[in-house]
Amino acid sequence: MKLLKNIPAWLRNKYILTTLVFAVWLLFFDDRDIITTHFKYRNELKQLEKSRDYYLQQIDTTKKELEGLKQSPEKLEKYAREKYLMKKDNEDLFISPE
Repeated sequence: MKLLKNIPAWLRNKYILTTLVFAVWLLFFDDRDIITTHFKYRNELKQLEKSRDYYLQQIDTTKKELEGLKQSPEKLEKYAREKYLMKKDNEDLFISPE
């Protein structure tokens, strides 16, 4: 009993003690604790930013390619022949195995 006299009264209050235990549980032991989720979300954000940069680069490349195709009918014909294996009516098409 002498030991309990040395503890401040506000720490002996069962409501404050319960709140403290609950807060410690949420901060460190829960599945969604602050520390783990902070690092997980930071890593996920970095991945998404890398992904966004890649797709923005791909969009720019595609826009440049599209502008080139709009400017030159020869480039458009070459692109259609290579990508979509298109041909003229009087031509035969031979596809080599890759």
